[in-house]
Amino acid sequence: MDTDKDEGERFSIVLFSGTVDRIMAATTLTSGAAAMGKKVTLFLTFWGLMAFRKDDWKTNTRFSKDFEDYAAPAMEMMQAKNVPPWMQTLTQAMAMGDVTVKACSMTMELFNMKLGDFEPVVSEVTGVASFIQESEGGQVLFI
Repeated sequence: MDTDKDEGERFSIVLFSGTVDRIMAATTLTSGAAAMGKKVTLFLTFWGLMAFRKDDWKTNTRFSKDFEDYAAPAMEMMQAKNVPPWMQTLTQAMAMGDVTVKACSMTMELFNMKLGDFEPVVSEVTGVASFIQESEGGQVLFI
C-alpha cells in the first residue's frame, strides 16, 4: 500500500460501463481529482475495460440505454463546442497528476486478453483484492 499520500487523498473509480456518457463522467471526475492533488486510480472491469481496447475510443458512440435517444444530438453538441474526447481528458489528467489506470485481471482472463490489447494509458493489471486494499480509506465510486 502506498503510504506517500494521506488516506483521505485517495480517489478511486470502478469503471464497469463502456458507454461514452459514463466514461466521460469517469474521466472528468478523474481530471478534477487529479487537479486537486488526489491519488487517482481508475479500475477498469468488464465493459469499461473493453472500451479501452486499442482504438476503440475513436469509434465508440454508445450511450447508456436510458439515454440512447440523446446519443447523436449529444455527440453533435460536444463536437460543435469542441469538447475533447474522453481519452484526451484522461491523458491530460494523467499528465497533471497522480493517475493510474488498471485493468481487472479477472476480466482479462475471462475474455482472454493481455495488457498489449489496450491503449497505453492502461499501465497495470490487478485483481479486485489488491484494488480494494489500495483504495481503503479513500473515496470509491462505481460507474
